[in-house]
Amino acid sequence: MKHTISVLVSNKPGVLARCAGLFARRGFNIDSLAVSITEDDTVSRITLTVEGDDLTLEQICNQLEKLVDVIAVLDHTNDAVVERELCLCKVEVPTGKRSEIIELCNIFRGECVDVGNGNLVFEVTGDEEKIDAFVRLMSEYGITEMVRTGKVVVVRGMQPT
Repeated sequence: MKHTISVLVSNKPGVLARCAGLFARRGFNIDSLAVSITEDDTVSRITLTVEGDDLTLEQICNQLEKLVDVIAVLDHTNDAVVERELCLCKVEVPTGKRSEIIELCNIFRGECVDVGNGNLVFEVTGDEEKIDAFVRLMSEYGITEMVRTGKVVVVRGMQPT
């Protein structure tokens, strides 16, 4: 099962490495990872997605909570959340196909952010399924480079993220 976890931590050097190390020691691969400061610049939010069984993940979350610089650990797997991911995708484009490929990007509410000699760079945001669908479509034209941020989430309503 895929889990989305938020870890609020003190904004200090080495905290991310210690948190990620817990997953590595348990044999979990982190599928996506996004880290940034929060509304409070002394606190960072680590948002990560991992795949694994509920029991092992619960043990990891309990161990994370014991780390000195960890403020809170929240599993959003069953929460109603707003989730987004950013993808920058460089696509090989013959001159005659530019308008066709830009139109396809527009269907995904994406944006062409750079026009190069023989390529275009697109920016698309959305949930993981939307980004995956965009990537599959652009693969038919030839993706030369791609970067994805990983998932970020915020819980709907008054519950904290």
